[in-house]
Amino acid sequence: MEFGTLVFIGILVVLVVWVVSIYNKLVTLKNRFQNAFAQIEVQLKRRYDLIPNLVEVAKGYLAHERETLQAVIAARGAAVDQLRAAAAAPGAAAAMAGLSGAEGALGAALSRFMLLQERYPELKADVQMRQLAEELTSTENRVAFARQHYNDSVAEYNTAREVFPASLLAAAFGHGRPAALLSFEPGLAEVPRLGLAT
Repeated sequence: MEFGTLVFIGILVVLVVWVVSIYNKLVTLKNRFQNAFAQIEVQLKRRYDLIPNLVEVAKGYLAHERETLQAVIAARGAAVDQLRAAAAAPGAAAAMAGLSGAEGALGAALSRFMLLQERYPELKADVQMRQLAEELTSTENRVAFARQHYNDSVAEYNTAREVFPASLLAAAFGHGRPAALLSFEPGLAEVPRLGLAT
């Protein structure tokens, strides 16, 4: 073989290895943020499962506050629907915006519910209610950590697909659109005050 042919083959091999490494990095980072969203999904489902129990315990004490209880259940139902849509397309801007809005509404409804609980000392003192509220607080913390991990993974993926030279190939490899961050409405990002006696 001639020297020029060997150089050409060497350059071609380096180019192929370079393209494959860019593709593999983008796929790895996409899988990482999708897995991070799956962790959010697990924690949100756990949270959604706690809410009916809270409402059920409170029903006996808050019979005449039915509107607040129904608002919590309705907001939970909307959030469950939005979580399903977001789980089907993690990182899609519309799905993340829908989930963010639904979580904001649920957070507002839960805040009203928790404030209402303050007016009923017997409800606040109920052991089961206290345990559920503590579980909800713990789950809120887990959601916050999972959301932070997801957003960090999305930022890493978006950066990798936007930097040169990967930006030249990202669209061709199916990574043309950036993944969307997940941000909840102000107030939900903070763990709600549950009014538990310490």
